[in-house]
Amino acid sequence: MSDLPQRREDREVILFEGAGITFNFGAALPGRASSIHTQRAYFRWIDQYLVEIAGLKPTRDVSRVARMNALSVAILRDSLSTQQLRAWLGMLARAGQGKQGIGQARAAIVTLTDLLAEAGWFDENTAAAMARVKPPRAEDGQRPGRWLSLDQIRLLMVAGKDIATTQNQGARNSLVLTILCTMALRREELAEARWGDLSVQNDRPVLRVHGKGRKVASVDVPRPVIRALDGWRRAVAAGDAPPLPESKIIRRIWKGGRVAKGGLSSDGIWLIVDRSAVYAGMGHVAPHDLRRSVAGALNEAGTPIDKISRLLRHSNVAITERYLNRLPQANEGALLMSNILGLEHDEDWEDWPGFE
Repeated sequence: MSDLPQRREDREVILFEGAGITFNFGAALPGRASSIHTQRAYFRWIDQYLVEIAGLKPTRDVSRVARMNALSVAILRDSLSTQQLRAWLGMLARAGQGKQGIGQARAAIVTLTDLLAEAGWFDENTAAAMARVKPPRAEDGQRPGRWLSLDQIRLLMVAGKDIATTQNQGARNSLVLTILCTMALRREELAEARWGDLSVQNDRPVLRVHGKGRKVASVDVPRPVIRALDGWRRAVAAGDAPPLPESKIIRRIWKGGRVAKGGLSSDGIWLIVDRSAVYAGMGHVAPHDLRRSVAGALNEAGTPIDKISRLLRHSNVAITERYLNRLPQANEGALLMSNILGLEHDEDWEDWPGFE
């Protein structure tokens, strides 16, 4: 299983693009967007824009950061215009991207253009015109995700071990999936978690989670996660020495099974979830699907909404209510009518395996 090393062709792309005058978007962005989650989202949208409009090769992980730190001004001048931005946003809408995603994509490109104008590489009138481009009509909210059943969640957690090729990889995958399936962390939050974030408060093990918008919250750690952490700690630590507090909890693993010192990226966590789901026969599942599945399961079990809200670390209960309302609700009228007609008692019926 690959842990997303930087590929040689990606490095060559960055070196080629870096020829001539470049703009360090990575250094300029924190003044506009302090949240690391927003910065990563902007990087992803700008990379996609350059792929689809400028014809560059896609990048990810370390290569994407390198691209953002050395954007070719010449390529940007050729690629950033109101016509091209409007056309690209239309492409996103036709591809089924939701209103929220299109709004964030537009904000990323507008922010880049504005920062280029501030640096003197773009005309201010052009930047102002880009800001006036309105996003196309799209469906409200986020793209529909998946809400896994409890049995599917259990299958996914088992599959994480099954896809591992070494004992250490199995221990790490098990920890990743157990945390995501119980503590509802975002993949970026898990990638940033450090051993020093674990502590005991009032006889309760807790994890200090660094969330969106520089928000920090403590989440109680359940026993299965404690057991998984203990097994993973023995793989990470050298001898009896505990891991360094400032080191990342989730690490990359080399091909031979040795645990690396560097942390696993959020893209690497995405791959663990996706490959485990495919192996379990569930098709493609994203880490955020596990977050919504935890929320849905707790809601169906009758958990008070304020407790769900605290786990998801929403700023208020109203956000959690909207979040839960986006989950696909049961609409059983057609099933009831089919039952009235006597069509639900077909002895030849086999359970539907679902989509690929």
